[in-house]
Amino acid sequence: MPHTSSAKKSLRQNAKRRAHNRAIKKGLKLQIKAVLAAAETSSSTDELRKEYNLAAKKLDKAAAKRVIHPNLAARKKSQLAKLVQKKGAAGQAPAGKT
Repeated sequence: MPHTSSAKKSLRQNAKRRAHNRAIKKGLKLQIKAVLAAAETSSSTDELRKEYNLAAKKLDKAAAKRVIHPNLAARKKSQLAKLVQKKGAAGQAPAGKT
């Protein structure tokens, strides 16, 4: 346990920051799972795009505040965007085929 008052304050600040960061990361994980679930079950691409936009927004905010690394945010957004594109293309009827 800390002895000095500054060390005690630092311990309080670290606990508060840890709780905040964990809450943000948990929200990110839940939103990413929502995008994946929408890709599996949803028949409309609008629902999938809405979930993706929310996930991208949360990823960008977390990266801006350095809760997660910016490259991680970019990688996850790219992976999810690729999934959305694939589902969007699969949902449309192929043009020109008879």
